[in-house]
Amino acid sequence: MLEIARSELLQMFRNRLVLVTGLIIPVAIGAYFVRQHETFADLGSAGYVAAIVMFTVLAFGLYTTAVTTLAARRRDLFLKRLRSTAASDRSILAGLLLPVVVVALVQVTVILVVFGEVSARPDAIGLVVLAVLATTAMMVALALATAGFTNSPEHAQVTTLPVSLAVIAVASWVGISGTEELTHLKRLLPGGSAAELVINAWDGNVGLAESLSLLAPTLAWVALAVALAGRLFRWEPRR
Repeated sequence: MLEIARSELLQMFRNRLVLVTGLIIPVAIGAYFVRQHETFADLGSAGYVAAIVMFTVLAFGLYTTAVTTLAARRRDLFLKRLRSTAASDRSILAGLLLPVVVVALVQVTVILVVFGEVSARPDAIGLVVLAVLATTAMMVALALATAGFTNSPEHAQVTTLPVSLAVIAVASWVGISGTEELTHLKRLLPGGSAAELVINAWDGNVGLAESLSLLAPTLAWVALAVALAGRLFRWEPRR
């Protein structure tokens, strides 16, 4: 797995498309939100800005890059060749996605730390970490499912847009309007409960028990996406 991950990390920095979508765009957007945090604070709290930053990086950096990577490796038959080795299917996927996940987590961490320094620091750092990890797992699972019907890296630019825009839109909806109304709907939508958890953890609005309960919808999306990936994911190009 580690050898696959090392090889994939090198490929990430050689592929211009992945370099732009996975590294440059998320950092640029995240830096913009941090720079303009006072403007966005007029719409919501500091926690709202933190949630949008998290989802922007994980949607465009992690999710889109993961789908692009898997589609590219399938098209050039690299996935098929790896399956002929002693590596298990889980090790192959873990090796391919590990560099993308690590890079995305580093990006999120650095941007949120900077944001905390220039605005308000989070009230409960541990809950923010849990929210980031749960959201990361959800986006990885959704990437595996989406890769099942993505035929090429170019096609990934289309197939990833609905989920990327949806989770950011849901996070914005929750951050701007709160969850006093349509509470269950907002929490059940992908990204809704995770956004609320980040906002609560950053702003210190609710207690620990209620915050931890917000992990359940996100983990449910992980399970659903993994189940879909099991049915949709393909190891060879469609003939």
